[in-house]
Formats: sequence, C-alpha cells, structure tokens
Amino acid sequence: MAKEGVEKAEETEQMIEKEAGKESAEGGGGGSHRLGDAQEMRVVVLAGFGGLNKLRVTRKAMPEPQDGELKIRVKACGLNFIDLMVRQGNIDNPPKTPLVPGFECSGIVEALGDNVKGYEIGDRVMAFVNYNAWAEVVCTPVEFVYKIPDDMSFSEAAAFPMNFVTAYMMLFEVANLREGMSVLVHSAGGGVGQAVAQLCSTIPNVTVFGTASTFKHEAIKDSVTHLFDRNADYVQEVKRISAEGVDIVLDCLCGDNTGKGLSLLKPLGTYILYGSSNMVTGETKSFFSFAKSWWQVEKVNPIKLYEENKVIAGFSLLNLLFKQGRAGLIRKVVDKLLGLYNQKKIKPVVDSLWALEEVKEAMQRIHDRGNIGKLILDVEKTPTPLVPDARTMPTRLPWTDDPTNVYWSSTSPETHPTRERERQTRSMD
Repeated sequence: MAKEGVEKAEETEQMIEKEAGKESAEGGGGGSHRLGDAQEMRVVVLAGFGGLNKLRVTRKAMPEPQDGELKIRVKACGLNFIDLMVRQGNIDNPPKTPLVPGFECSGIVEALGDNVKGYEIGDRVMAFVNYNAWAEVVCTPVEFVYKIPDDMSFSEAAAFPMNFVTAYMMLFEVANLREGMSVLVHSAGGGVGQAVAQLCSTIPNVTVFGTASTFKHEAIKDSVTHLFDRNADYVQEVKRISAEGVDIVLDCLCGDNTGKGLSLLKPLGTYILYGSSNMVTGETKSFFSFAKSWWQVEKVNPIKLYEENKVIAGFSLLNLLFKQGRAGLIRKVVDKLLGLYNQKKIKPVVDSLWALEEVKEAMQRIHDRGNIGKLILDVEKTPTPLVPDARTMPTRLPWTDDPTNVYWSSTSPETHPTRERERQTRSMD
C-alpha cells in the first residue's frame, strides 16, 4: 500500500507533465485545441474497470449538440461515490469501456441544438449527464439542464444536483417528512448527508441522528441533533435517546445496516436504501465484499412489514432520470431547491477542488471517507488541490451564520492529505 501511494503520486506528476508538454506544443494552456480539422478537448477516460490506474486524462473530439441538446463549456464536475463503483464495475449492467465518467457538471451554454427553447448562449447552468461529465465540454438533453442563480459559484452548482435532489426526493417524496419527525442518516458528513441535514432544518422540530467518522464530528456537530461514530453501536445509542426509534432511516451503506435500520423504525416509519458503499472495500471490485454485503442484508418478510406497519423503499436518482423518464418531476424539485437556496436556507458544502489530472487522488480521498461535503473536479484548475486550512476540517459549515463564508485556500504538499501520506511513506523508506 505504501508503494501504491508513491506510484500514484508519480503517475499524477507524469500525467501533468505530459499534458503541459502537449499544451505548450499546441500553442496554449487549457481549453480546446485544433488538431487537423477536428477540435478536441481534455477528458478523464476510464480505460477499463478496476483500480485507479484505469483512469487517465487524454484528448478526444469535442461533441456537438444534437436535436434537443445543449452544448456546455464545463467549469466544474461533481465526484460521487457512485463514480467509484462505476470505476470498479461494481454496478448493475455497467457500460462498455473506455468511457468518460461523471453524472453532473456546471458551466456556460456554448451552443444550442435544434428545438431547444428557454436557453441562450452564455447562460450559466448546471446539468445531469448520463456519463461524459468529466470533460471540458458536454452535450446533454435540455430536460436535464437548469439555470443557476447569479450568486451561485460553479463549484457550488456542480455540488448541487445529485446531493440535494437525492436528499429532497427521499425526505419529501418518498418518506413524507413532516414537523416533529425524526431521521437517521448514515455518512452524515458526506454530500448527501449534509444536504439531508440542511433540508431537515427547514422543517420545524425535526430530530436528526447521524453517523460519521469521529474526525468529522467537530465540523458537522451543529448540523445534526445527535451524532455517533460510524463504528459504534448506533442502534443502542438511538434507542437510548428515543426508545421508539425513528420515523425515517436513510441508508447508503447496505449490508447488516439494513436489518439495523428496519429494527429502528417506528410504526409507519420508512427505511430507504439509496446506496451500497459497504461493497467498496479495496481499490478494485471484491467478490468477497459483495458476497458479504449481500449475505448480511436481512431478508425482508412482507408479512412482518404488514404486522409492524413499516415501509421499505429504494431510491436511485440516475435510474429515475435516465431510465424511468421522470425529468419533469426532477425539474420541479430543482425549482423548489433553488428557491430554498435563494432564501439562504440551504447551501452546498464543498469539501475540496481538484484538477482533472488529480482525479486519482480525489477518488482516493472519497474512498477513504475523508471528505466533508462534495469533492469537485475544477476543469480550469492547475494541479494544486484546495483543502481546509491548518490541516484541519472546517469548524463551521458554509451554510451556518459565518459572515466570511470562506474556508478553503491553496496549501503546500505537506497539508494535502494524500500527499502527506506519501511524504510519510517516503520518510519511512
């Protein structure tokens, strides 16, 4: 593992040097290039399913919008846990490789396909993309594109769609969150977890129970009512506070947490599974982890659900959008969420910004569960990540009452978490 960290750093440096050489030879830095008659762009390509070494930055032909599509000059892309599972091939019916990963981005409208109405060239937008988001330019159907407020940054916009729409749909469309209810959310320090906490705060007297790694507790303690270590016996902790349990359980872990979540539900309570991160243990797909997680899932007896008045549900935003044709419903939800943003009631939490060439390190950070909020690929950024000041996570979250609302700054390699590990590795060699 120590050698892997050093090798990963060297691969990143070689990738940066290679791209810098290309840009110098082609007459510029960043942006698109003309090679012959074809206009090209930088993209992150997944060459095959597996480890971090399957990712690389390369150039490919720039797409042009088809009928009903917009062409977007990308400024920022969101990185989600589902992207790790895609990289490993740890999803149902994975697409063929090579492919460009990524499902959400923000940027500026650069061109309009035929029959596109309501948008103009130059509009600032965020969008869902059915893969291909990690690129300098994307084309996506107009029904998946949304204008963003003037005061929303591109990094915030890239952190907004997946996290907040998922949180809103689960809380209000599936579980019918109301005043006085209680919610248990796992990975409370992640992007969806923080979106859940913020949305719960818009409803009076909602109690939020959260699990997260201990080192995140100081940073997120004000966003949830009760916070537990992710490795603790949270079932007993919750019941000690609320003997009846909770009204809603939001589970992105799966495995034995399914049975625990069901056991915590009050009568008429709802358990929602929206991920299975427990299946991701190593850098590559593990049959053992998959089998263990599947084996630990409590087999649900419908008669028991009937007798105990409990509801079990699943939620996949990407399937709802791209396979089940609910783009109209999602647009209404986005409109409501942007209204809450304009009222200063919600605000995306951005953990850190990464250059495209640093995608391997960014993925390692999210794999290590080291992030608080969303990791963003900044398409225009040069490779020096933005991370929390003073080697620590922020002590307040951006959507609280902090008047400065500034947490991030460029740091030296010693303060970057992945490179700090590499530095320690070298010192031990």
